[in-house]
Amino acid sequence: SFEMIDVMSNSRSRDAIFGGVLLAIAIIIPFLDPGIYFVKQLTLLFIWTAAVPQWNLVFGVAGIWTLAHMVIFATGGYGTAMIGLYLDWSLWVGLPIAALFAIFISYLIGVATVRLRGPYVAVLTLAIAVAIYALILSDSECFTYDELVCYQFSGGINGLHRFGDFGFKELLGFKQRFFGDYYLALAVLAFGTAFVIAVVRSPFGLAFRGLRDNEKYSRSRGISFTKYQILVFVMSGFFTGLAGGVYAGFFKTMGSSVVGMPLLLYLFTMMIDGGRGYIWGPILGCGLLMLVDDLLRTQAEWRTVVFAIIIIAVVLFMRFGLAGLIEQLWHRYVVQFFRLRREERERSMAAK
Repeated sequence: SFEMIDVMSNSRSRDAIFGGVLLAIAIIIPFLDPGIYFVKQLTLLFIWTAAVPQWNLVFGVAGIWTLAHMVIFATGGYGTAMIGLYLDWSLWVGLPIAALFAIFISYLIGVATVRLRGPYVAVLTLAIAVAIYALILSDSECFTYDELVCYQFSGGINGLHRFGDFGFKELLGFKQRFFGDYYLALAVLAFGTAFVIAVVRSPFGLAFRGLRDNEKYSRSRGISFTKYQILVFVMSGFFTGLAGGVYAGFFKTMGSSVVGMPLLLYLFTMMIDGGRGYIWGPILGCGLLMLVDDLLRTQAEWRTVVFAIIIIAVVLFMRFGLAGLIEQLWHRYVVQFFRLRREERERSMAAK
């Protein structure tokens, strides 16, 4: 209907304004000379906030309980690293190729889970992630030699190294090289977020939410569960793969930890705490968890305890996460305030 189209248009406009303000702030930050450590931490934040919203698109918006998202992220990272290491190609060439391959892996995961629902999807996708992790760790056969140094195909327990980077040291100079990674990660985040907003605020987003909230009714309206489940996996794959490739170029190493359980739970907590199903929820969750993680970097023994407390608090008191809490407070106080003011004006005009 025209009313629904108008609502979606207004929502996209609000998201565009909010996102534009955040993007402008992020662009300006390096010019304020915040220090290399802060820039590197923000770069890592941008990488996570580029990947987690894509996961949220599948898990939160479409309601598919996938836990194999880091496999797609690792596909982009390992693909970029392998192209640089074994083919000796520039990472700028390897990055989009690896992202396209990540789409293919996303498609395969979507096909594998299409007949399953809820926790069964979680079990299968977690098994996929665990299997990939075990395969990487068990890779001990020499794939190639470089100056008598044995390299496993996936790097095994040592990971992949010496595959190069994006060349920002040569382009920008030694002192400014981190700013190149910063803006590259920011670009992937900006385009990925714009893509998520476009999907969620489109008829595709309505179809995904419809299948999540009431599959039988959605099917009765002609929405194919098989088609849209595979479609949402494919949609989330490209920018997830790009984020993985940027991660590889930023750290100049790629190891099995990206598909390990600690990182999976860390990013999953970001999505849940921020508010799954909300566009800006995962970004809020990423910021909160990375801030807490940074504050606890000298007290590692308390890290797990504090994360557990945060999860318990969110589950008990904020079941829709930070984004849900902010939306609730906004409607309860701000929207209600303006509604009351408008009603008072209308009554005053009627009295006159």
